[in-house]
Amino acid sequence: MLIRNPLFQWRQLCFFLFFISHLLHSSHGDVGTAAKYPPPYSPTACFGGDLSQFPTNSMFAAAADGIWENGAACGRQYFVRCFSASEAEACVAEQTVQITIVDYLEEIVSTPTAIGTTMALSTAAYNAIVNTSTTVRFVTVEFLQV
Repeated sequence: MLIRNPLFQWRQLCFFLFFISHLLHSSHGDVGTAAKYPPPYSPTACFGGDLSQFPTNSMFAAAADGIWENGAACGRQYFVRCFSASEAEACVAEQTVQITIVDYLEEIVSTPTAIGTTMALSTAAYNAIVNTSTTVRFVTVEFLQV
């Protein structure tokens, strides 16, 4: 039996559109972990000693094997946000940073705060998404390629 009630059809259409928009809106990036690494940041695996590679806002990172792709990640940009950590309220709520990959985590000059993470964020990038009053060594992040 085919229902030809215009109100019923309108409700079905609204529900379908709501469902589709929810699916499209809820697409999220990948999940991994991030640590902080302090200077020195140069030389890098991507650009050697060329200091012009670094974004002027100091928002950059070194990539681990999962996103490194034999150097193909050099210059890629990601949105990164912290969403959980071992300490309560370690993540800065609703804060997302845009970073550029400038190095390979296995070859960085300085030591990150935690080994085996997905990426090591510059001090500025890490401090933008993690409360500096906490003592966490790494955080769980969501990241999405721009």
